[in-house]
Amino acid sequence: MSGALVLVGTPIGNMGDLSPRAIDALAGADLICCEDTRRTGRLLELGGVTRRAKLLRVDDHTEVRAIAEVVRRVAAGERVVVVTDAGMPGIADPGERLVRAVAGEGLAVEVVPGPSAALTALVVSGIPAGRFAFEGFLPRKGSGRTERLRVVAGERRTVVLYEAPHRLARTLADLAGVCGGDRRVAVARELTKLHEQVWRGTLASALAWVSESEPRGEVVVVLSGAAEPEVAGDGQIVASLQEALAEGLSTRDAAARVAADLHVPRRRAYGAAVALAARASGATVGDDGGAGEGGAGDGDGQTDGGQGDGGDGDGDGQTDGVGGDQPW
Repeated sequence: MSGALVLVGTPIGNMGDLSPRAIDALAGADLICCEDTRRTGRLLELGGVTRRAKLLRVDDHTEVRAIAEVVRRVAAGERVVVVTDAGMPGIADPGERLVRAVAGEGLAVEVVPGPSAALTALVVSGIPAGRFAFEGFLPRKGSGRTERLRVVAGERRTVVLYEAPHRLARTLADLAGVCGGDRRVAVARELTKLHEQVWRGTLASALAWVSESEPRGEVVVVLSGAAEPEVAGDGQIVASLQEALAEGLSTRDAAARVAADLHVPRRRAYGAAVALAARASGATVGDDGGAGEGGAGDGDGQTDGGQGDGGDGDGDGQTDGVGGDQPW
């Protein structure tokens, strides 16, 4: 076989999930990059891998230093296997930078798929899995954590998080604070192991559950996405525009604020704002979005429909539509 970087998925708890392809890849490796040489040595033993390639420690702290050796070996025709302590390399674990470096040199990268805690928890959670976002571990503190929580709260797709058991209570409390206690959540621990547990409920009830017995083992949190915002009606848009205009905002600024607050297209908000301002001033909104050319001799903003031949028309010259190009 020609040289290649081979990413191999390994069990997340049950050795029965080590695939025959994974065993073959490990047995045929010239070098095995791993997070913990002792754990990987045990994996090789349990998997019945008799050929023992050199084990090179590659974790978050050493991955960059290992790049040169890995690229050199693959270029020389060797097969370099990458495994992590559990699951798929590159998913909240080392591997991504090695792939980028090897692929960047035009060398082969192969994958032997295997278990993933994120996907396992997602499919067993009962929460919609058609569209989801994987967030890995949240920042532990500071503005980075605050900002990430804000993003998670507004995410409409299902969100999958990893968390350590001793930080789970705090993370659930923070999520409840930004998402509300009624957001659906599933908490999975010890997946595929003897004491596997999947808890399902709301964030509020999850806090009570954790306070009674803090889970042990690695934890995956699956959070339902934020609800779609309700579509604002014309009356709500007009009322919000009137409030904004009364505060002294320009038509443009009032429309921008209302569009953001009510989650409506800015063109729609701007059109309503122009029509509202026109009615307030007695002007007519013409086809080009401005005041129409008056039908009256003094150009007071009345259209030809305002006064008809032989008598007053029944219209006052105002229109509700806003035509022409808008600033957005």
